[in-house]
Amino acid sequence: MESHVSHRERLWLYSLVGLVLFFLVAPAIIVIPVSFSSTMAMSFPPSGWSLRWYESFFQQEKWIGALWVSLRVAFGTMILTTIVGVAASYALNQGRFGLRNLIRTTLVAPLAVPAILIAVGVFFIYAALGNMLNTIWGLILGHSVVAMPFVILTMTAGFNSYDASQEMVARSLGANRLKAFLTVTLPQLKFSVATSMLLSFLISFDELIISLMVSSGPMSTLPRVTFATLRDDVDPTLAAASSLMLVVTSLPPLILHLLSMRAARKEGRDAG
Repeated sequence: MESHVSHRERLWLYSLVGLVLFFLVAPAIIVIPVSFSSTMAMSFPPSGWSLRWYESFFQQEKWIGALWVSLRVAFGTMILTTIVGVAASYALNQGRFGLRNLIRTTLVAPLAVPAILIAVGVFFIYAALGNMLNTIWGLILGHSVVAMPFVILTMTAGFNSYDASQEMVARSLGANRLKAFLTVTLPQLKFSVATSMLLSFLISFDELIISLMVSSGPMSTLPRVTFATLRDDVDPTLAAASSLMLVVTSLPPLILHLLSMRAARKEGRDAG
């Protein structure tokens, strides 16, 4: 018989989890009040409050240009990896060919390879091609290498939890494979697709190592400009840039989580 453990007896566990979460989250949260400081030095807590560093961010071409490059590259990476990743996951799930496991392992292999090695390899390939360095497409393809494994893993989990016989029924009623996939399979995997899109966007938006190797000047991404500013000339505008990056990388996952919880509750009420 299982014994009931009260919340009071678990208080030590709650405290430990709270301390771990605070240790992980505090460094990211501290940068937000620092970005509203009125002084030239980055200090915590701020001695005064001001929006001057956000004004500086939006008035400097290097920051706005880098933000625009990062958004374009992140959206391009999201579209490319989602389309290719969903198609590849579908083929690997439905196919019965001999190299299926080898192909899946190859697609997720970048997770086990240090990012610097991938960046060096991408740099030499682009240098050999001669026209891929400092281009949007070069950044998109490079970021897609590190984002693709997350799409493959997410969609593989989605396809494994999906009853493929539903698509077979649609095809037996006259729908071709593409129509059956688009009208029957894909709508039921919408949250897996949305998660894949979100992950690939965030990974690309935060990617630094590949961006350092294959971009510079007007093609610099926001993480690259942030790193260069932190290395060469510490500017409190860094705090504003970091806060904006934190919002971009934190708010969409929270919204997706709330939407998925709402959909789960709705499905539970409909089932009941």
